[in-house]
Parts: sequence; C-alpha cells; structure tokens
Amino acid sequence: MMTGMNTEICDHTELATLREVFASRPEAIPAAGWTAVRSFEAEHGIVLPEPYRTFVAEICDGLRAGPPYYGLLPLAQTPSDWGSDRPERLLAEPFPLTASWLWEEESEEDEEVSEQELEARMDSVFDHGSLLLGTDGCGMYWHLIITGPQRGHVWLIDENGAVPFGTRPDTSLMLGTPGFTGWVTHWAQGRSWFAEA
Repeated sequence: MMTGMNTEICDHTELATLREVFASRPEAIPAAGWTAVRSFEAEHGIVLPEPYRTFVAEICDGLRAGPPYYGLLPLAQTPSDWGSDRPERLLAEPFPLTASWLWEEESEEDEEVSEQELEARMDSVFDHGSLLLGTDGCGMYWHLIITGPQRGHVWLIDENGAVPFGTRPDTSLMLGTPGFTGWVTHWAQGRSWFAEA
C-alpha cells in the first residue's frame, strides 16, 4: 500500500503549487465554492480527499486544456464518452484495489471466477469509490480515489486494467509523486504519464 499522504488536512504547500499551475490559465473554470462541495459530499455520503477538496472549492472546477488530454472535469461530471448504460457510480463504496490489476493477467484464482463475476469486479473498479477526473480518449479514464485504502491517489483505468499514478519504479509503469498535486504537476511539466521501457 502507498502511504505518506495526508488526505484529511490541506497542505498549504500543495495548495500553493495548484494555485500556481492554474492561475496562468484563463480558460480555467471558476471554483465551485464550499457550498457546492459540501452539497456534493452530503449527496454521496463522502468527504473528498485533500487537497482536491480545497482545490475545487477555492481554486478551479475544471480546465479544458487538461490534465488529462480532454480536460479536467468539473466536480460531478463524467466524460462524454462514459456511456449512459454504465452501472450507477457508488462513490461511498470503497475502491476495491490496492495494487495494479491488468485484466488479461490470469492467476489460478481467476480461473475459478466466472465471466459474470469478473465483469462485476471490473465494474466495481470503474464505479466504486472514485471520482472521474477526465479522459485521455480511447476509454482511458483518470480517477481520483475517494474511499478505501487508496484514498487520495490517482489511477488510470481503461480497457486493459487499472494502474496507480505515482509509485515506486518496481511497482508501476507510471512514476511520479502520488496524489492529485503530483499528478497535476507531472502534467504541467509536460512529462509523459508512462515510464520509458
């Protein structure tokens, strides 16, 4: 499990970094405000992790320029290609993963699971305990985990699997500083999401 993030108290250094990244972008959507953030949290029975919570309330509620490629979504929105026939998103349900999961990797345990059970597990990865931040297209969705052991981490979830951003070299293809601020900073520096092979 990745540790070291305080998702309950907003770090003023992280907030200053986020202000600096978004202040120079005139196309940034104005902050949602604390009333909207608290209303969203009450509606879903969750508390958003810091610094994202304060970021949306005080700095910015979306940006067309990114991150990711098709823009940072406003709070409570889903990408246009998300699909209307998807299962209901259950934000209060814990995100089910603590490590990368590539759908095609099979283990002895997976052989005993029916296709229907496997689909249900995959649906929970897409729909439980995370907020959609945006898409890089082609079904590649960035999620901020809001409940469960990965709270505060950003994950890329697509047709191939689910991978956390910002981990140790031996555990992920996406190296960087974990968390929302690390993800935003990585993008602002123009760095590739994926480590060189």
